[in-house]
Amino acid sequence: MVDFQLPTFAVFLIVAVKASALEKYTAAVYEHSVILTGDTPKNVTPEDALKLMNKNLDILEGAIKEAAEQGARIIVTPEFGIFGWVFTRQTLYPYLEDIPDPQVNWIPCMEPERFGSTSVQVRLSCMAKKYSIYVVANMGDKKPCNSSDPKCPSDGHYQYNTDVVYDVEGKFVARYHKYNLFATETYYDYPKEPEFVTFNTSFGTFGVMTCADVLNFREPAISLVEKFKVDTILFPTAWTNTLPLLDAIQFHSAWAMGMRVNFLSANIHNPAIDITGSGIFVPDGPPVYYYDMKTENGKLLLAEIDVHPHLSPTYPPPVNWSLYASSLKNVSPEIQVFTGAVYYDIFTFAELSKQAGNYTVCQKDVCCHLSYKMAEKRQDEAYALGAFDGLHVIEGEYYLQICTLLKCKSTDLKTCGQPVDTAKTRFDSFSLSGTFNTSYVFPEVLLTGTQLAPGEFQVLTDGRLISKNSISKPVLSVSLFGRWYGKDSPHPQFTSP
Repeated sequence: MVDFQLPTFAVFLIVAVKASALEKYTAAVYEHSVILTGDTPKNVTPEDALKLMNKNLDILEGAIKEAAEQGARIIVTPEFGIFGWVFTRQTLYPYLEDIPDPQVNWIPCMEPERFGSTSVQVRLSCMAKKYSIYVVANMGDKKPCNSSDPKCPSDGHYQYNTDVVYDVEGKFVARYHKYNLFATETYYDYPKEPEFVTFNTSFGTFGVMTCADVLNFREPAISLVEKFKVDTILFPTAWTNTLPLLDAIQFHSAWAMGMRVNFLSANIHNPAIDITGSGIFVPDGPPVYYYDMKTENGKLLLAEIDVHPHLSPTYPPPVNWSLYASSLKNVSPEIQVFTGAVYYDIFTFAELSKQAGNYTVCQKDVCCHLSYKMAEKRQDEAYALGAFDGLHVIEGEYYLQICTLLKCKSTDLKTCGQPVDTAKTRFDSFSLSGTFNTSYVFPEVLLTGTQLAPGEFQVLTDGRLISKNSISKPVLSVSLFGRWYGKDSPHPQFTSP
């Protein structure tokens, strides 16, 4: 009998890897009901601008203090969380500060006069230092320029939508200029190149991006995960919910699952204009999220998550998104198809006319396959299987390939694709797959009341999105949301004057 023993170094390595896989920390996000400048843009003095910003910072500090007291090591606050979004380029200027490069090695709380008028930066730094927590916030940066720069704006300076990060000592550790501005952000400028902002901590490697960065273009989002190998994305956002496929919690959870990364999403809270939905999302589902269209108050969310999700025993394996769907032949009989608009994109649909069945719907290269069984076929609700393969051109241009099972707004099939947030039909089972030309596919399941379905579905390595058991609540949509970055239009930075 041979007494086999591993070398000491190998034993140490195995123990270290197992220990790393069990390392966790508490993260926090805060959905903030921001105090706005008013209903219309107006010119104010820098002193009045600071007064309004301090009102919001007072609220944010309360959330930061509470998060730290509950053991959080990092907190993300929303995009526009310090001064809102009701601006022209001119009226925004008093709210901006000149934010230096983090390489300056600066603790604003300890050196408040070092870079001139930096009241907001100083206060954020002092919060992080006082409560010993990493603080992520969104504010505005201004940078002077002149005629030697052919892209210098006529007012002689750039204005950037900017995320800043401070560590537990109040040190300024990261600055990110948003690269993918939303259509309404005409008061901000595009940075000349996408920025890949990361920083290391004792509890993982973090990457920073903002709102439309997660959807509109490949960079910086994909490279942060694939090239820079971040464990966690920090995501300040002001996300307007766009059902049936682009609700905040729906898409952000799907992105975390599709990219297999932690995703800390902090949204604004303003139900009057359909803005709500924050969460701490991880590769195998959301430990906590928040969606509230009824109250006016902010919300602090905390959850314990893996430092390195790729070392977790629940880390999902890679997926070949087209493997199963490409193997199917003639899985459904002749069906009647029709068209309908989802967020202005024209989908090809087929009604689910029976309680159970197998359906295939195609558009261009995408063929979507669905097997399903409803608990009952209700006469007062209609569902459809839809496929889309094309360039989305409203409020941004980006190429999509989508397969979706969704509830129509009414039994009139012309309403299929319109926003709806309640349903009564329960599904005993479903299996959705598609023939995608992209490997960037994000799995979504949304239930009545705009709620997620953690633990109730899974993605198989052959590309099928399947239910585990009978779904606990009626279904609004089940989707595979694909982004084909190679067919996107050029970035506005290279097309605008």
